[in-house]
Amino acid sequence: MTDTNLRYLPGSRQLLTLIAFIGLFVALTLPNRLAWISGQAFVFLPLEFMVIGLLLLMPGRAGDVCRILLTLLLGLAILLRGSDLVTHEIFGRPFNLVFDTHLLADGSRLLTGVLGDLAAVGVGLMLALAAALLCWLAYIMLRRVQRALRAAPRLAGGLLLALLVVGISLDMSGWRRTGTFAWDQLVLHGQDTLYSIRDIREFAGTVNEDVWATRSGQGLFSRLQGKDVYIVFAESYGRALLEREPFADAIRATLMQAQTTLEADGVHMRSAFLTAPTVGGLSWLAHASALSGAWIDSETRYESLVISQRATLNRLFRDAGWRTVAAMPAISMAWPEGRFYGYDHVYNAHNFGYQGLPFNWVTMPDQYVWSALHARERSEDIRRPVMAELALISSHAPWTPNTELVPWDQVGDGRIFDAQAQAGPSPEEVWQDVDTIRDYYRQSIEYMLQTLVSYVQQYGNEDLVILVLGDHQAAPFITGDTDGKDVPIHLIAHDPAVIEAIVDWQWQPGLLPDGAAPVWRMDRLRDRFIQAFSDTQQEGLQ
Repeated sequence: MTDTNLRYLPGSRQLLTLIAFIGLFVALTLPNRLAWISGQAFVFLPLEFMVIGLLLLMPGRAGDVCRILLTLLLGLAILLRGSDLVTHEIFGRPFNLVFDTHLLADGSRLLTGVLGDLAAVGVGLMLALAAALLCWLAYIMLRRVQRALRAAPRLAGGLLLALLVVGISLDMSGWRRTGTFAWDQLVLHGQDTLYSIRDIREFAGTVNEDVWATRSGQGLFSRLQGKDVYIVFAESYGRALLEREPFADAIRATLMQAQTTLEADGVHMRSAFLTAPTVGGLSWLAHASALSGAWIDSETRYESLVISQRATLNRLFRDAGWRTVAAMPAISMAWPEGRFYGYDHVYNAHNFGYQGLPFNWVTMPDQYVWSALHARERSEDIRRPVMAELALISSHAPWTPNTELVPWDQVGDGRIFDAQAQAGPSPEEVWQDVDTIRDYYRQSIEYMLQTLVSYVQQYGNEDLVILVLGDHQAAPFITGDTDGKDVPIHLIAHDPAVIEAIVDWQWQPGLLPDGAAPVWRMDRLRDRFIQAFSDTQQEGLQ
């Protein structure tokens, strides 16, 4: 509606002007975390408000140029604030302009898997329209504010100057209800961008500094000779599950039952925690950190890693004589990065023999992954020992429908799971309520743990060693943990010599690590594992 039309609506122009001033105030004071949004958050005097007003008061073309520049800055600030709100809820950190651009593609793939191609395109278009609308609203809002201030420039200028002086005085005195929050956030994002660019260069220059890259396989993993070694990444298996409700009681009971069951079968267990490089997603960063011994907390670091000569645990096992394989049911497209890890073979969503229906985004249930890998790699009597990396995904969002164990001799090609894949509520139904999401998430973790225990009971022996760890915590809005990045890790073996080899790690007995359990950064795992299970007298491996 134009200003000409508004002249015939009493008070409309004044109302829109008031809305513009309120909108500008909200844009400058809105927190960048949902947990911080409250009435008290807006009891704040933003110094930018007065500065923007004074710039808009500049006469003639200078004021118009200022309005355009301020529109760009305000639009960017609003978009970054919205991005921060999302990434804090999912990944527990602010949005990164350098590292997070790939999230658009990753999010599109996830939406396609859960909701279909058309819905994913629709969501993408809505996000683009929302971004354009926010920038347009910023322009309209500043134009109306400018017109209102120019209607009485001396009065407006004097009032703005007085408020600015008062605000600066209060800020310098230490009063915490005034400041430059919006500008500070823009500056922080700028600094973060520059730091990220430097980090890319520095990491690319140091990633190849790896003492294990040039070692031969002689003496490596000598304490595991003849044993099959599984390194298992459990999707969204985080520490919050053991310590925070509404998860802790049920998950602790599941782990205690698992521990009791395995102890009765003569299985030994040790547990601790690792600090993952990510939260809420980007599982491949955790895989890369644990297996390469480098801290991979961004997509750009990951890209530098996979073109480097750094040695992974997989490659080192292969050099020491193991057959190295990967069970990656989530891989449904070309994965050239797989060559970096040193696999002899990669089982993915298309070549693993699964003929059953998918569980929404989850291509196949965990039990099929365990069963198919066993049939293909551990069923023959005469063979090389196997080192396998498993990425279990039944506990990946959207966590519906739930999966249940079936008899192992009936798993077959997976069609036995079809009825389960078609049962239960849709993702849209589950995701209407956070309590329902949490309930289905918890059930998926219980299934993952029960499947692990059942496999060890069915197929475990003296020659099987399993190291199972979470890849990351679930999104903070699900766990309620906005800061934690720790994940449980368990070593499971029938042979007590395996446990004796890690006695200096001081991991706790059983499957329930408590608050006193060791916590390592995830990139420390590779070197500690090599040193514990290798002959350090050969080739100076210590």
